[in-house]
Amino acid sequence: MQNPRQIAFLALREVHRRGAFADAALDRAFGNSQLNDLDRRLVTELVYGSVRRMRSIDFIIDKLATKKSSQQPPDLRTILHLGLYQLQYLNNIPPSAAVNTTVQLAKENGFAGLSSFVNGLLRQYIRLTETDLNPLTITNYKSSVERLGILHSFPEWLVNLWIEQIGETETEQLCEWFNQSPTIDLRINPLKSSIAQIETAFQAQNISTSRIPHLPQALRLNSSTGAIQNLPGYSEGWWTIQDSSAQLVTHLLDPQPGEIIIDACAAPGGKTTHSAELMQDTGTIYACDKTASRLKKLTENADRLQMKSIKIHTGDSRHFPEFINLADRVLLDAPCSGLGTLHRRADARWRHTPENIQQQSQLQSELLANAATFVKPGGILVYATCTIHPLENETVIRSFLDSNPNWQIEPPTIDLPVQPSPEGWVKVWPHRHHMDGFFMVRLKQLKKE
Repeated sequence: MQNPRQIAFLALREVHRRGAFADAALDRAFGNSQLNDLDRRLVTELVYGSVRRMRSIDFIIDKLATKKSSQQPPDLRTILHLGLYQLQYLNNIPPSAAVNTTVQLAKENGFAGLSSFVNGLLRQYIRLTETDLNPLTITNYKSSVERLGILHSFPEWLVNLWIEQIGETETEQLCEWFNQSPTIDLRINPLKSSIAQIETAFQAQNISTSRIPHLPQALRLNSSTGAIQNLPGYSEGWWTIQDSSAQLVTHLLDPQPGEIIIDACAAPGGKTTHSAELMQDTGTIYACDKTASRLKKLTENADRLQMKSIKIHTGDSRHFPEFINLADRVLLDAPCSGLGTLHRRADARWRHTPENIQQQSQLQSELLANAATFVKPGGILVYATCTIHPLENETVIRSFLDSNPNWQIEPPTIDLPVQPSPEGWVKVWPHRHHMDGFFMVRLKQLKKE
């Protein structure tokens, strides 16, 4: 199958019908096709974009059709999403092409009798936008929360949460950030290469990069690159992909050569291999995770980067009594909602609820309490998440410190691109710092007198 819009439709149908994750549905759809790079990029944009903008597009359908989007046949709703996404958000596709290909999709997927409806709705939308009557921008919304939620396509509980923390103006900036395509950052492996060497190799292939202040191993790709594994230095282990804010976490941990490190929730291994690099691949890093398939990915990464100090430990880190008082430093990169990475996870904004965030917080507290037992007296524990929800971050830390008076926050002493809070933790807001949303805090266990 070679029709990119049909492939996008099949992937979206899996997302809407079966609740599949968008990235997994996309991978399966690509597995049954032979598309060139340009068409693959179009399919990716259509799938991720349509999922991201689902609330906005449903709002347009509700305004223009006699039946609400929720009352449309599910597959027809998906087809309308594809057409309206192209018209509203993709400037590089001529409106006539967006309409004609969407009408054709309807005909080829069981809606020949409704193809004139599809055609009429899309053309009506074009006429409205040509006369500055786009329903998204002319509607009188009931509140700023509703306006931001519909205009930028987020659930209102999330918009409310952000407004409480950073106000309405910054919340809109954050929403806009999360609707952009994500950047790709590399982390240079100093044991195999240098940042200057890799810059030169990329320049030779006309790939634009830029350095990131205060992160000596970080290099951001500024242009489209094609398949990552074809880039210079990939197979030689010169670098790996890791967002800048994730690189910050390991610098905060500051592992030293010869130490014993426990990475309590390690897969897929970005921070594990970073620790090995900072330790010059000496000492021992116990990489723990309960999911064997994710640990396999960690092993592959470690092998490509040629790391020898990493030891794999499969299982739930809450049940490793053999680690008690063993480690100089422990990293708990806790499983979380991922609400700091919504630009990378198209469907995450629709999957989470306040209730499951509460459940995550309880799990994180359990993991933290247990990981603390792995640390030698006087040792270091770094707690980190890729979420910006206080329940998963500040609340977990305050609760832990209240229950463990022999622990305290150790404010960062290294130069960071993000100003620590008065309490000593680091919270990365994507729209302010131009990297994934993250929370991290360094905790020190006091030595007994």
